[in-house]
Amino acid sequence: MIKVCKFGGTSMSDGINMRRVADIIDADPSRRYIVVSAPGKRFGGDTKITDLLYETQREVAESGCVGESYRKVMARFQSIAEELGLSFDVGALLLAAAKEIERERSTDFTLSRGEFITGKLMAELLGIPFVDARDVVKFGADGKVGRKTFQLLKEALKDKRRAVIAGFYGEDANGRVKTFSRGGSDVSGAIVARAVGADEYENWTDVSGFLACDPSIVPSPCGIRELSYKELRELSYMGARVLHSESIFPVREADIPIHIKNTFRPGDEGTRILPTAAYLAGAKTMRTVTGIAGKKNFTVIHIEKSLMNTEIGFTYRVMEALVKHSISFEHLPSGIDTMSLVIDSEQVSGGVLESLGEDIARAVSPDRMNIMTDIALIAVVGHGMAKSVGTSARLFSAIANAGVNVRMIDQGSSELNIIVGVDNCNYERTVRAVYEEFFRE
Repeated sequence: MIKVCKFGGTSMSDGINMRRVADIIDADPSRRYIVVSAPGKRFGGDTKITDLLYETQREVAESGCVGESYRKVMARFQSIAEELGLSFDVGALLLAAAKEIERERSTDFTLSRGEFITGKLMAELLGIPFVDARDVVKFGADGKVGRKTFQLLKEALKDKRRAVIAGFYGEDANGRVKTFSRGGSDVSGAIVARAVGADEYENWTDVSGFLACDPSIVPSPCGIRELSYKELRELSYMGARVLHSESIFPVREADIPIHIKNTFRPGDEGTRILPTAAYLAGAKTMRTVTGIAGKKNFTVIHIEKSLMNTEIGFTYRVMEALVKHSISFEHLPSGIDTMSLVIDSEQVSGGVLESLGEDIARAVSPDRMNIMTDIALIAVVGHGMAKSVGTSARLFSAIANAGVNVRMIDQGSSELNIIVGVDNCNYERTVRAVYEEFFRE
């Protein structure tokens, strides 16, 4: 059996935690390939290594050389090496990295040094080889990771019983270091898992898997033992941030299960994320709703026009107005004579909303156009909803009983999710009401 394990920033935050990680790895011989993030916060008020490297890059851009922020990076890594009792000369590695940062003058390169140095230290602690992601993770000209990456990883790891691979970065088509978006080490781990044909991708973090909803809104919500790839996508997209939402794509294509585990409570069951077919086939009992997630601060542009459905190119012209302003939409609920554009409010700030409204009006001459701001979206997700009569009635009754007015409804054709829009001020109240309805059974 082969497991690929990714450990997040909190797991790498200091020497004590890195030793805890080493114990976890050594406890299971099938944990063979280890992907690491840069050290995260050790305590409240602490600073992540990645954030210090952002500041380092700013200092280099201004003065041409590393400054106080990089000295903090060096002190942090030297402290970790001392806590681990390593004879490894991390000081020389840090000085070499400083020269490269000054020479490269690239934000991506500077940020990548957090994972690079962490990977070196972890490999030294475990006594196994280190693989530089720059050598094996290749971005194409389109900015996407291509098949060459899987071939290079497979070749690099085929003779290695165990290895540490730096997460978060690779190399672009021009031979320069390129990083994933924040949280991209999750994606790196999934890429490694697919390349080696892993039986399971373990993602180790500081929580024991997914919860049914945000614990800052509902104290001690139920944990989710299992969910499908599709449910994960919906929950992650709507704000459940345990796992980078893009990380499922490499493993989904190979039907590799994901297991979310807690570094600080390794005995906890965690959450298993399964291929949808396997999840549905193996589910003996299934909750009506698997989880609830949401986000605030959306703007909804509601367009009405009689015989909209017969007007060829109507939606196309509305989309052209969005493209003109480089705006993407989140949802597009519609009726025979109505259409609503749901947009992240950050995209239409500073006068953009007024200009966009004028362009839409000119493009389609609506009978009526109404704009709602300060809207929160709440997604109620679960395969069980399609098989449970009266789910919508229960949902909207619970919201109504909480005294909340629903401003928008959008239900996917797969019946996997129902999204409701409410005023920002009613967001927490709505989440609590929905949770009480479906999870206090």
